[in-house]
Amino acid sequence: MFKLYKKIFQSKISNQMKWKELNNINDLESALKASHEQPVALFKHSTRCSVSLMAKKSVERFWDLDIDAYYLDLIAHRDVSNSIAEQLEIHHQSPQMILVKNGKAIYDASHGSIDVDAMGELL
Repeated sequence: MFKLYKKIFQSKISNQMKWKELNNINDLESALKASHEQPVALFKHSTRCSVSLMAKKSVERFWDLDIDAYYLDLIAHRDVSNSIAEQLEIHHQSPQMILVKNGKAIYDASHGSIDVDAMGELL
C-alpha cells in the first residue's frame, strides 16, 4: 500500500510546473516572439489575492501542456500587466490565464474559468 501512495506522490512531483517569470517589458516581448514558434501561456497573478493563489495552485496541479508558461506578479510589475492587455487587446483581470499563438490571444480566462484542459484542446 505504501508503494502505491509513494508512486502517486512521485508522479505529482515529476509533473511539477516550471514557470518562466515576466519581470519586465523585454520578457514580455520575448514571450510574444516565442509564441510565433509555439503557443505560450501567460498567467497574471495578484500576490495579494487568495482567489488568485487558488487559481495558480489549480493550474499547477492540472498542468500537463508541453508549452512554456510565464508567470507575472502583477502587483510588482503593473506596467507589464498593462502592456499585456494593450498588446493582446484583452481586458485586464486577475487571476488571468492567456494562451498566445502567433502573437495573438487565442484563450483568455479568469478566476474559476481557467481550464487547462480547454487550453490543451486549442493546441
